[in-house]
Amino acid sequence: MTETVTPSPARRGRWAGPAPERAGFGGRFTTATSLGSVLNPVNSSIIAIALVAIGRSFGVGADATTWLVSALYVATAVGQPTAGRLADLFGPRRIYVAGSMLVGIGGLTGFLAQSLTVLVIARVIIGLGTSAAYPAAMAMVRRQSERLGTPAPGGVLSALAIAGWTSMAVGPPLGGLLIAIGGWRATLIVNVPLAAISLLCALLWLPADERRERGTSSRLRTFDPAGMVLFAVVLISLLVFLMDLTSPRWWLLGVSVVLLGVLIGWELRNPTPFLDVRMLATHRALTTTYLRYAVTMLVTYCFLYGWTMWLEQSAHFSSSATGLLMVPCFVVAAAGSALIARCGVWGPLLAGTVALTAASASLLLLHADSPLWLLVATSVLFGLQNGLNAVSNQSAMYRQAPASHTGSAAGLLRTFSYLGAIASASLISLTFGAQAEDHGLHHLALILTVGSAATILTVAFDRELRRKPTPAKLPDHGK
Repeated sequence: MTETVTPSPARRGRWAGPAPERAGFGGRFTTATSLGSVLNPVNSSIIAIALVAIGRSFGVGADATTWLVSALYVATAVGQPTAGRLADLFGPRRIYVAGSMLVGIGGLTGFLAQSLTVLVIARVIIGLGTSAAYPAAMAMVRRQSERLGTPAPGGVLSALAIAGWTSMAVGPPLGGLLIAIGGWRATLIVNVPLAAISLLCALLWLPADERRERGTSSRLRTFDPAGMVLFAVVLISLLVFLMDLTSPRWWLLGVSVVLLGVLIGWELRNPTPFLDVRMLATHRALTTTYLRYAVTMLVTYCFLYGWTMWLEQSAHFSSSATGLLMVPCFVVAAAGSALIARCGVWGPLLAGTVALTAASASLLLLHADSPLWLLVATSVLFGLQNGLNAVSNQSAMYRQAPASHTGSAAGLLRTFSYLGAIASASLISLTFGAQAEDHGLHHLALILTVGSAATILTVAFDRELRRKPTPAKLPDHGK
């Protein structure tokens, strides 16, 4: 089913934003779309510093406070494709603004929480709110490209990746500073000003969504809530299974497989599916990008969590020294993302998968008494692969996804990244056991190297990625 999209006038009121031609892909447009993408990684990493203080405040242990981490991951993994679908249906700017408001509400709820249960609910609200930013931003970039009739500059897409990884690095030290100033509640209330800034920039600097012929009720009927619920249940059961592979609950995996079959059958019969199974089947390159990105994130998070654990427990570095050894990784990742912004997709992606394999293999060279220069080189190598893969996989998804499904496709990309992140924790537990020793690190490195090598093949023989993108054209929704 198609609908007519009527371009919005240049100005429809104070909060209508600039005309598309005036906004272009300038600094204000890039800043506004990137600001919202900061909220999710900040909230993902800032909580790590606050868990101990929160446990003391409510008199609970680590087994209870970890729900604050899991709640955000699950809410985000489910919320990203949902927000992307809503952005495609109702307009990305509207969903972006609604998400920013939810983040502020969640932050205030968490600040006022008098129990761990309310705090977990607040984290779910924050997770759902932050889920809107990335898929909505990608959809806005696509629509702006169509409005202007020109491909989106690589710098705009890379800015989203740079914002995410930079804010993830800032999260832990920011959390420590906020706790020192105002206690753990400050890590929640900080979402209110951050959300307000994101909201204000979106309203002032982003062009308004187009007016559509079909009303809200008509578009709601195409949303497919049953498909969304089935997708959420499949994903949650799979995530819970992946959280503990040391004592696997195989029945959960069986439930996930059965429900996945039900979901596929439902979506194939639905004319407006929540999860477009036919699109994923016909766009195999896009599906391959999702799987490749999941493996990439699995390796990346195994490094972030596993390597740092090994540094402290086996190499006997302090927490502060371990944090300093991570700095080259984040710096090189941000620099690499910026440098490849205008270098196409295939070349950086091939280089990224090769760097991913080399970085994984480099862990085989490490021992408890390895020299400092080798540890720094390992950090740099992982930062290089991160910068190359984050931007190039995002660009590949943007090119491979149908224009009308950009928001949904971007949300699914993030969902696959969270699958990799959650699986990494279980893989670390399987290979390290009770203590992070050299043999455990090498076992982990061997698995990661094999998986990384497979990603090279997904790029090396992909002729489509070698082609230059064609100029964007305004879609004819009236046909």
